[in-house]
Amino acid sequence: MSRDEKDRLIDHDFDGIQEYDNPIPLWLNLILFGTIIFSLLYYLYFQIGPLLGTSGWTVVEAYEEAKAENLRMRFAEIGELQGDEATLIRYLQPENSEWLTVGQTVYRTHCQSCHAANGSGLVGPNLTNDDYKSVENLTDLVKVIAEGAGNGAMPAWRNRLHPNELTLVSAYVASLRGQNLPSPRPAEGKKIPPWPTAMPDDTPEDSDASNTSDASDQSDTPAILDTEP
Repeated sequence: MSRDEKDRLIDHDFDGIQEYDNPIPLWLNLILFGTIIFSLLYYLYFQIGPLLGTSGWTVVEAYEEAKAENLRMRFAEIGELQGDEATLIRYLQPENSEWLTVGQTVYRTHCQSCHAANGSGLVGPNLTNDDYKSVENLTDLVKVIAEGAGNGAMPAWRNRLHPNELTLVSAYVASLRGQNLPSPRPAEGKKIPPWPTAMPDDTPEDSDASNTSDASDQSDTPAILDTEP
């Protein structure tokens, strides 16, 4: 290519600026077509491959695996939770708000499509008032979430969630109560007593400890012998 051809200006201009009519460099064309080929192979492997059974990896599976591993590491801090009343009350306390957000995440992932993001109810009932179906106490929340209710209207989550997720999402659902948010659904079920606000006192143990202490005090007191005839 002669210098005159190389330096030939294109006729059009923009705001007084013109450009040379030079061909695209070979290295730039290689990058362009290489990117197109790579993207095509990427799409075939990750999007079409799983559908055809030729690839066992998907973005969704990778996300679920990473999420499960993260939860396993976090749950190692607290062990496997039992869905009893004392545990639920403990995770309703302000000092455990970080763990309650785990329950909130589970709720937003699996529950808000039926119960709304704020718990006011959509297809499912309002969770922010005092009216409940199939629930009379805190542990019933765990049972309903784990086993389902309403002849399948409420699905069972026992085999889909980690036991800690079941307990923490139950605690989060319990925390929604009392807001009395407006709902598109009428109140359902019946009114139930408020949740306990503190863990039950270990009265029998305290009593035993007190009796033991009294007995110890008595044993430390010198015996007074009756020497009178």
